Amino acid sequence: MSDDTFGTIPPGERVSSGAPRLRATSISISTPRPHEAARFYARLLGGRITVLDDAAPDDPDGITWAQVQPLPGDVGMTINLEHEREWSPPVWPARPGEQRSTQHLDVQVDDLPAAVAWALECGAREASPQPQDDVRVMLDPDGHPFCLFL
Repeated sequence: MSDDTFGTIPPGERVSSGAPRLRATSISISTPRPHEAARFYARLLGGRITVLDDAAPDDPDGITWAQVQPLPGDVGMTINLEHEREWSPPVWPARPGEQRSTQHLDVQVDDLPAAVAWALECGAREASPQPQDDVRVMLDPDGHPFCLFL
């Protein structure tokens, strides 16, 4: 694949005027504990848990699934939490030979110190090192990074 596979699009220009309208509405996060992760994100973001799916009685792996949505009238992304039996927490920042995070949530805040304190109260922890003064990289209880930023 060449470096220009994705093409060069000037900022503000639509990629293709003939393309159908596509909107990203949710993100799915793998976790060994979907129900607990849903409770964490619902509390952290002030959302509501809309699904806490239990494992089927004949499922030997105990696969569960959960979903967190913004409160009615709020704008935000739906977070799906999917059970991952072969879970390895990501390492941030990335290190050779270790599990890498392939995505993270960016959460805009009005008051960074208050948001960090709230995230810690919800069960997150601060990552180290921190890359910028106006951004805090946090880790959820399962180790997924997310960023709080002004």
